[in-house]
Amino acid sequence: MPQGRTRRAVTAAVEAGRALGLRVERGTVLHDVFSVVVHLEPQPVVARIPVVLTASVLPERQAARQQRELDVVAWLDAQGVPVVPPSPLVPRYPVRRDGFPMTFWELADVADDHQAYHGVDVSYAAQLHAALARYPGELPFLAPFNDGLPDMLTELDGVEVLTAGDIDRARGEYEALRRILADAETFARTFPDASVQPIQGDGPSHNVIRTKSGIRFSDFEDVSRGPIEWDLAMLGTAAIDQYESTASQLALRAVDREVLRVMDYARRLQFVGCLTLIPQLPLLAQGLATALDEWRATPSFS
Repeated sequence: MPQGRTRRAVTAAVEAGRALGLRVERGTVLHDVFSVVVHLEPQPVVARIPVVLTASVLPERQAARQQRELDVVAWLDAQGVPVVPPSPLVPRYPVRRDGFPMTFWELADVADDHQAYHGVDVSYAAQLHAALARYPGELPFLAPFNDGLPDMLTELDGVEVLTAGDIDRARGEYEALRRILADAETFARTFPDASVQPIQGDGPSHNVIRTKSGIRFSDFEDVSRGPIEWDLAMLGTAAIDQYESTASQLALRAVDREVLRVMDYARRLQFVGCLTLIPQLPLLAQGLATALDEWRATPSFS
């Protein structure tokens, strides 16, 4: 990761914390991939600063996205759902400092065996969906697909590993998928029996933190309204069967296999769009090369 960017993000977080009234002696980086996560020592407060964005880069849209996350996670925490909640020591809204948007969270009591992106079984996603289904606030429809991906697809011409045919296919698939996924009403016309609800938006069974008190959900940046199949995309048959076993106990609907097929296509296309982020985050290159091969080996969406 670019060290200069990380240093600037840490400095911005420390200064923002002090401006909010926190006594901050130093910032310690806990994680640095898509976001720089900074412990504002000695306070039990963590600043999360997104630096590689899969959503819109417009400041007002970044702020709206972050506010949705804060609101949803605070609500889940109040319902007793195990999450890493917003910090109660600062106001619950995003802050922008020196060009960096950031939010503030409680410091989790991370367990010794925690590993970033090391997921849990998908039954946890069903439990989260059951809780999210009751969320009363307004949310956009499938924000990961409709906000950010269009911008990334306009930048595909600068991606050296893509052929002209790849780029034409990607943009054509987006237009075909958008005819189904542009909004809730459009989706309902295609899939009238597939309900939509609040969803985590980015693989909830992988966005967890192992703490000394148990598993906690984290990273709700892509929280949206949509079909539960988006959160299950590309997990495979065994995981879907496991999800449905738990979902049936929680009175959640069964997974719609045709909706899942569409979500798989949309998620693969999101990975293709993420190729534009490699200059900002070079470690993406290896994983996305595999995703690109899988996308090329899959028939074009129709």
